[in-house]
Amino acid sequence: MRLKVGRGRVFSALAAATVLAVTGAGQAGAQDADAQQREVLFVANNWDGTASVLSSDAQLSPVGKVDLIPDRDERLREIYLNPVRLAGFLVIRETAGEGHDQFADDMYSTPDGSAVVVSRPSFADVVSVSLTTGKINWRFQVDGFRADHMAVSPDGNRVAVSASTGNKVHVLDIHTGRQIGNFATGDKPHENVFTRDGKIWNMSIGEVNNDLDAPWMDFLKGDRKITVADAETLKVVRTIDMRQRLDAAGYGSYSDAVRPAAFSPDESKLYFQVSFFNGFFEYDVATDKITRMKTLPKNPATSDERTSFVNDSRHHGLTMQPSGQNLCVAGTMDDYATIVNRTTLQEGPLVPVSKPYWSTVTGDGAACVVSESGADKVTSISFATGQKVTSTPVGDHPQRVRLGTVPQGWTGVG
Repeated sequence: MRLKVGRGRVFSALAAATVLAVTGAGQAGAQDADAQQREVLFVANNWDGTASVLSSDAQLSPVGKVDLIPDRDERLREIYLNPVRLAGFLVIRETAGEGHDQFADDMYSTPDGSAVVVSRPSFADVVSVSLTTGKINWRFQVDGFRADHMAVSPDGNRVAVSASTGNKVHVLDIHTGRQIGNFATGDKPHENVFTRDGKIWNMSIGEVNNDLDAPWMDFLKGDRKITVADAETLKVVRTIDMRQRLDAAGYGSYSDAVRPAAFSPDESKLYFQVSFFNGFFEYDVATDKITRMKTLPKNPATSDERTSFVNDSRHHGLTMQPSGQNLCVAGTMDDYATIVNRTTLQEGPLVPVSKPYWSTVTGDGAACVVSESGADKVTSISFATGQKVTSTPVGDHPQRVRLGTVPQGWTGVG
């Protein structure tokens, strides 16, 4: 058998004059902080362990680069001296890594823009890398053998990371790396999302590293579910089995492994991709029902053989335009990206891109950005026209792309 893959300020005052003084000082402080930072896009180059840093607009102008594995030799030495960890390391290389080590998956900058925090799958850890010195500020090792997708809290002070073989989500203080707590998930926790109502949604994708991909063998893919936890207490408050919802909506033949997902701006609807499917579903949170399905075109040159899909994902990458008007979809195995109108579900032009692995939005919300993992570049696509704006070369096998900040005048480190 061939193994394969798959972000309150509180103050008190004694008199109105004091309130005004404090408020004025607070506003000035916030403005000063903003003036000292520049918004950028971080691109995680998974196979070479770097982050390419680009301007946050659709022009994707190069800003700098960060070495995300300055401790590579130390980590490798530890791994090779531990037979159990070495076995896990090698399995990741041959499965999820497609024959390559996975050194950088997901990343977010700290609120002050002084560091970038990154999950490193092959090292099974999360580290904070100083954007001034290039050195590691702190390191947290996750349970199991692999660290995966992350999410940052609305205030930017906490980061959640999936321990994909430990079947849990760790929540860390983004400044210190101290674990605040964790919660259990389904098998192979993947995407994480903080919501405004104080929850963390985690999507588990199940076993994606084998060839048991035929629909009749779906039961062998493990426990796949959405786990919703209270973001403060980290107690699980709800689980959602999409198998039941898919069956009830008449979509019983589709996988229930929820991949990348995006909420509508009011968080009333969840749009999500599933394994093996060239399209996505719409889920109404209040009624707990799947309301619509969108099937996107297949590339005639792409095989329908499920075992040929990377990590069981035919399409992997979904983001919402801030206005809520459109979605941007990465058609990973079909080598295109497209803008889909959220009201009509009509797709726009199919923009040719090579193995797009993620999609996000520019800082101004005018364009979507997809990572072309097959061509080592990122490409921007206008939400207004659906057409390509530009492409910029990056490092080896770009995957996650996230908005963040760096100090003004910063040009790279490491």
